[in-house]
Amino acid sequence: PVPVATVFMWVNTVALAHGSTSALPFSTIFTITALYSLIAFPLTVLGGILAKNYGSHDFNAPTRTTKVAREIPTEVPWYRSRFVQMVISGFLPFSAIYIELHYIFAAMWGHQVYTLFGILLFAFVLLIIVTSFISVALLYFQLAREDHRWWWSTFINAGMTGLFIYAYAFFYYFHRSGMSGVLQASFYFGYMAIISFAFFLMLGSAGFHFSLLFVKHIYSRVKCD
Repeated sequence: PVPVATVFMWVNTVALAHGSTSALPFSTIFTITALYSLIAFPLTVLGGILAKNYGSHDFNAPTRTTKVAREIPTEVPWYRSRFVQMVISGFLPFSAIYIELHYIFAAMWGHQVYTLFGILLFAFVLLIIVTSFISVALLYFQLAREDHRWWWSTFINAGMTGLFIYAYAFFYYFHRSGMSGVLQASFYFGYMAIISFAFFLMLGSAGFHFSLLFVKHIYSRVKCD
């Protein structure tokens, strides 16, 4: 909630400074804050306590593991570096939804009517599938070079599409939207930052869980003497 609250406070402050009717009054902000402080946050703490006390703490590894981590090679080709992997894992899924993304932006910020919800569902499913398979492919190359630290790298690689969506937001604002001014820019880039961050978390989670299934599958086939 911290990124969302930060963006909301900035956008609402700019709206109040410009006298915009879209600014929320203090009473509404106080109500939202009270709901989060008295309901959402206590339930989150309660869920963490229940998970800690009653949840399963053991990870069922598919094969025998050692307590001493292996040395990770430091010299790798440039095309296998972390930066190149992040660019590839973000660009390829983004290219699968680029055309549909234009119409979504036009409906959200251009006041156009969007009716192709079936194609939107297909594009969303395609995005999840492409992101998951690319994450697994890059994970395979990472494990092949004896780098076992795959969990955070797969999450970040899968979520990089959110960064490309935010980069496209800049292109759309300056070349397609026709918007201008501090107020419009604050609303546009603020809300697009929240949406892009949500895509980062969603796709990162999907890529991580798909990669976890892949790791369990391949290492369950490994025979240890």
